[in-house]
Amino acid sequence: MIESLITSKTRTRLLLKFFLNPDTRAHLRGLADEFGESTNAVRVELNRLSEAGLLSVAPEGRTKVYRANESHPLFPEIRSIAAKTLGLDRVVEQVVRRLGNVELAFVTGDYAKGVDSGLIDLVLVGQVDQAYFHDLVAKAEALVGRKIRGLVLSRVEFGTLKERFKEDAALVVWSADGGPFTAG
Repeated sequence: MIESLITSKTRTRLLLKFFLNPDTRAHLRGLADEFGESTNAVRVELNRLSEAGLLSVAPEGRTKVYRANESHPLFPEIRSIAAKTLGLDRVVEQVVRRLGNVELAFVTGDYAKGVDSGLIDLVLVGQVDQAYFHDLVAKAEALVGRKIRGLVLSRVEFGTLKERFKEDAALVVWSADGGPFTAG
């Protein structure tokens, strides 16, 4: 979807990386290695996004560190487009709508970091029917064309593992008190 609007594959990857998880910080060489692109190709796109005010740049020693500019007026919209590009909105809608008592849904792993690896790690907190959950995950996989690895945690289990999820990238895609894409 986004590829038809933004013809630069590198720019698309940068937008997904930085806007899906705004806490992501990265430097030129690390991004070039991750994307398998030349440093020049990545530098050009980083400069364009920085000049547009979509990325903020901070010196860190002899390198520049980039991150999403959360104060940019288009930040919420670009973040929503990035999530929709990966199909997260459809996954959440398909899985959460009919499951029962879901308090929180979030994505961890590569997708939370903005890397399109083809595997979405989806974590639900609440009480749900496991068999029904796995059936919905299979349907959502067919819808978005990606493998979904689902995990359901009780509130107690989540409380025990909460600190671990804070250390890893975690992208909240739905919460009972705020609906989809309000936290993150």
